[in-house]
Amino acid sequence: TNPNTLGLFDPNILEITQIVHDAGGLTYYDGANLNAIVGLVRPGDMGFDVVHLNLHKTFSTPHGAGGPGCGAVGCKELLAPFMPVPGVKQGRDGLLEFDYDRPESIGRVRSFYGNFLVVVRALTYLLTLGKEGIPQVAVNAVLNANYMMERLRSKYDVACPGRCMHEFVLSLEGLKAETGVSALDVAKALQDLGFHPPTMYFPLIVHEALMIEPTETEALETLDRACDALLGLYGEAKVDPQKLKAAPVTTVIGRPDEVAAARQPVVRCQFPCKDA
Repeated sequence: TNPNTLGLFDPNILEITQIVHDAGGLTYYDGANLNAIVGLVRPGDMGFDVVHLNLHKTFSTPHGAGGPGCGAVGCKELLAPFMPVPGVKQGRDGLLEFDYDRPESIGRVRSFYGNFLVVVRALTYLLTLGKEGIPQVAVNAVLNANYMMERLRSKYDVACPGRCMHEFVLSLEGLKAETGVSALDVAKALQDLGFHPPTMYFPLIVHEALMIEPTETEALETLDRACDALLGLYGEAKVDPQKLKAAPVTTVIGRPDEVAAARQPVVRCQFPCKDA
């Protein structure tokens, strides 16, 4: 990804991709962080040969438990002959038709190409934004992240100080050493304040990490509420750390045994249900 998970754009990306190409390799771009640069920077111009677009992260489609995930994969001309069949081409009378005439293709890899309605939703979102709106997504995402980072750095340690792109990472390593309150404790306490907690303990190179990614759609009022909540929890950690360690207390479920859930998962429902 570029920018990477720390929210930093690598200025050496052309040199990096050139080194790979000089060695006979190809470069692959993960579009996970595309909302930082969409409409402004093209992965192909950075030297990437293949790119997949995470429609759920940048183009307003559902994902995971919220619905079916789907993505689009693009490649440069040198790889086009090997793409799966059927392709789509413009046929007679300007109509689109399937193209099976690709002798170097790797063949059919699936009975269908993903979830059609998910792709339609992404296309609708893009058409709604229009040519002017798409780059505004990146501008707003970067602005929101930098605004939150500037507010939170007054208390929290930022893993990589300086201007970020669409996200930034806090390190609560110092807070934990001083108070015993971990990143997990702060994330749980956020639930009591009505916030879905941010990604925890990722990237792995940052100890006690909280990754903040406000995206482009949040209003200033929401950003301030989130910052006020995090700053307030920082203060509580100093005076009453046990309160955060007991969180959440307002949710239906407190702190489930996550180890047991991973090692002894319940993947089916027993009927009739006991509470029915």
